[in-house]
Amino acid sequence: MSQHPSIDSYRSSAAPPPLVAVLLCTYQGEDFLAAQLNSIARQTHRRWKVWASDDGSRDKTLAILAHYKKQWGDALLSVLPGPRAGFVANFMSLACNADIHADHYAFADQDDLWESDKIARAVAWLEILPAGTPALYMSRTRLIDEDGAELGFAPLFTAKPPTFANAMVQNIGGGNTMVFNAAAQKLIAANTKDAGMVSHDWWVYMLVTGAGGMAFYDTYPGVRYRQHSENLVGSNAGFLARLWRAALVFGGRFKDWSERNVRSLTPVRELLTPENQRIFDQFAAARSGPLPLRLLALRRSGVHRQGFIDNIGLYVAALFNRL
Repeated sequence: MSQHPSIDSYRSSAAPPPLVAVLLCTYQGEDFLAAQLNSIARQTHRRWKVWASDDGSRDKTLAILAHYKKQWGDALLSVLPGPRAGFVANFMSLACNADIHADHYAFADQDDLWESDKIARAVAWLEILPAGTPALYMSRTRLIDEDGAELGFAPLFTAKPPTFANAMVQNIGGGNTMVFNAAAQKLIAANTKDAGMVSHDWWVYMLVTGAGGMAFYDTYPGVRYRQHSENLVGSNAGFLARLWRAALVFGGRFKDWSERNVRSLTPVRELLTPENQRIFDQFAAARSGPLPLRLLALRRSGVHRQGFIDNIGLYVAALFNRL
């Protein structure tokens, strides 16, 4: 879908606002957590509830959550113990939690800031789609430093629409921007078996698009993405980021990520649409065998990244058997 629906037209609807489950993962988050919770509280879409999963914090994170829970009440905040197996397992524990019922689900990092219309924009798009169709909203981010000062923007991914062919080799939507509907949540909960996935957000992008769901990338930056020394995943922007990606290719990290993506999707291959099964099989074939066959399979697969240079990098990776 090429255009974002009108938020004002959605607001004029007589239907009650949908419930959005905010899936917040915390760990040692005392420095920025309160500011993030405050930004959630300022959302123009008023019907939401935060489910916070804490992965064993030893700082003041739990005390901050307890303070907000006392202020907000059980109707707006629930605090759960995390699996203590890393951030991916923590986010997936919330996304697959059978006790969390909502119309839509939004991943939330503990150290970002949400623009006041972040949820509203996502809901405006999700609500115009058939309820039974898995759907995923993503957006660009605005970068800020530890003090909240603006640093610029994350890369803009508009060269091609979000599809499974892109998702196989690139995650264009950070989890901190993702909002998905109940149909997508059911798909995720029923088919997330592999704890070796690269990241929760990349997995969601692959699974939803691969199974024939819809994905939308909003160019509007609805999240202020905080850059600091404790970031688990960086902004992926700039020349240094390109050098870092090249190092990942030749250092074997990209090959490892591709292997984990293929391994994670293999048990659910039958969920993929026929066209996406073809893309998946060709990409898997491009990762082994003689060089000419690798390059041919990569071309036939149609997998692609959003940038011209990055697409050349795919063929360089295949050339050196680093795909």
